[in-house]
Amino acid sequence: MKKNKIIAIILLALMVLWAIIQFLPSGTKDGKQEDKNKPQKVEITPPVFSKDSAMAYLKKQVDFGPRVPLSKGHNACYNWLVNECKKRGATVHEQYTKMTSWEGNATPVKNIIASFAPEKKRRVMLAAHWDTRWVADKDPDKTVIKNPIDGANDGASGVAVLLELARLFQSTTPNVGVDLVFFDNEDQGAPEWSDMSPALSNKTWCLGSQYWAKNLHVPGYRAQYGILLDMVGGKNARFNKEGTSMQAAGDVMNWLWAYAAKMGYGQLFVNEETGGITDDHVYMNQGGVRSIDIIDMRPNTLSMGMGEYEFGSFHHTQQDNLQNIDPYVLEAVGKVVAMAVYNTAP
Repeated sequence: MKKNKIIAIILLALMVLWAIIQFLPSGTKDGKQEDKNKPQKVEITPPVFSKDSAMAYLKKQVDFGPRVPLSKGHNACYNWLVNECKKRGATVHEQYTKMTSWEGNATPVKNIIASFAPEKKRRVMLAAHWDTRWVADKDPDKTVIKNPIDGANDGASGVAVLLELARLFQSTTPNVGVDLVFFDNEDQGAPEWSDMSPALSNKTWCLGSQYWAKNLHVPGYRAQYGILLDMVGGKNARFNKEGTSMQAAGDVMNWLWAYAAKMGYGQLFVNEETGGITDDHVYMNQGGVRSIDIIDMRPNTLSMGMGEYEFGSFHHTQQDNLQNIDPYVLEAVGKVVAMAVYNTAP
């Protein structure tokens, strides 16, 4: 009888303990409350990047004609870009100066910086150049080499992606502030026929970013990282890991390429490192922003180009036109960059 009483008491105690456990707050373990404020790593899905919208932005630029400094097309495109950025709700900074061209003449430089959520301290910088090459110095047809080019890929493609991203940023604000930088006078460097030394020739390119690096649009400006978009719409494009980018911000490049692979764009964003090149990202890095270059570089199968890699058969030729643009490449680049920006920690 006494034994049965003891068993009954034990069973009653177990029932009471079971009842207490059931009424403990959810998320407890061993009676200890878990930290519900601990941040969870949830991947953010960006708004939809439209290849049709990006393509329309690209075509609009080409319709202005060549965007060579001092030309009508250059002036018209500049005004349009400023208005488009303002229309998207950005705070717009305009930089204007004159620098020395490869010929030793004064050439105008007009940079545009469109800032989204300028009050946010943590920022991301996205850039492209908006001018176009003043000569077709790589064209096999020697009768047209001194004519300016459309620059559908080399110039307009990067700008088109930035403008479509601006539409996304207006619709859904990222966790970080974003600065879209449109560099001028990137493509007015010494021509192929120049006898200028490589060291001097390199300094005749990227005048807009050279100026920006020494004259930041906001004193003490800093960004978590920078991404340059150059020639990001060509047919059969191939984006390798450019060497200077890997040295300056290899972690950023690997992170972006990992997103691309995860999103099914591994054939575009190739996990292969190339040599370094002179482009606007060089001066973005000099300006204090760790930056990478998404640029179309392909194995060199032609005589033109730069050693093992080159920029495609229509680079700096009259064939850099709408017929050689692939909207799906624009879309892939835009989606990958949007994924990175929207998943950058605030």
